[in-house]
Amino acid sequence: MKLIKQITGYNVAIILLLLLGSCGAKRAVATGEVDANLTAKKVIQQHYQNQLNFTTLTAKVKIDYSKGDESQGVSVSLRMKKDEAILLSAPFGMFKALITPDRVSFYNKLENEYFDGDFEYLSKLLGTEMDFNKVQNLLVGDAILNLKQDKYQVQLVENTYKLTPKQQKALYEIFFYLKPNTFKIAKQEVKQSIKNRKLDMRYTYQDVASKVLPSTVDILVLEGQEKTTINLEYKNVELGKSVNFPYKIPIGFKEISL
Repeated sequence: MKLIKQITGYNVAIILLLLLGSCGAKRAVATGEVDANLTAKKVIQQHYQNQLNFTTLTAKVKIDYSKGDESQGVSVSLRMKKDEAILLSAPFGMFKALITPDRVSFYNKLENEYFDGDFEYLSKLLGTEMDFNKVQNLLVGDAILNLKQDKYQVQLVENTYKLTPKQQKALYEIFFYLKPNTFKIAKQEVKQSIKNRKLDMRYTYQDVASKVLPSTVDILVLEGQEKTTINLEYKNVELGKSVNFPYKIPIGFKEISL
């Protein structure tokens, strides 16, 4: 239960942004080989053609967390309805978090506290404006940004297509590495040199009923000399199942100001 106490501030942002899985029997996705003739435009087209089409998702997610000398592990349940809601719940309801298109909310029964607000604090923590669609894209292994809105250059790096904006943003730099066979995200990096901060997310995938879904996500957060790692493994996932989202902040809890 110690991990639940850690799910505040930056840690809750990362966990809320990056929980997703797969469904049914698992099969590893074949690696494939990059094609040196593909342009950045073609790689981006393939990425969007291969986006996951789904209505709902449920899963059990094993989380291993490490920061400094502390190391913890816990399993949580996840419910997701495309474009509408994401619910994360720890055992016995000790911690719950709900994300909707206009709301980010969570409560912690161990500390008798809660947060209920918008995406502003997530945006500040990650150095880029966040909304529900961007969160959803992160969860299913798609690019956090709309790749169709900017011009990119492509390089072949370690059997992936590395997409780099021809003109990086003023506040951060972002890089996308796409797998050659599925054109799903192999790695996403967000760097804030001014704040000496880096967010690195690496994905592996599985084939379930001819759908490509994340199998694991390895997250590395660097802030100055401080290092945090969060490893996610997804099990017992189902697509298309009827879901609801029971969530109510307990009476008497203290509001968290972030």
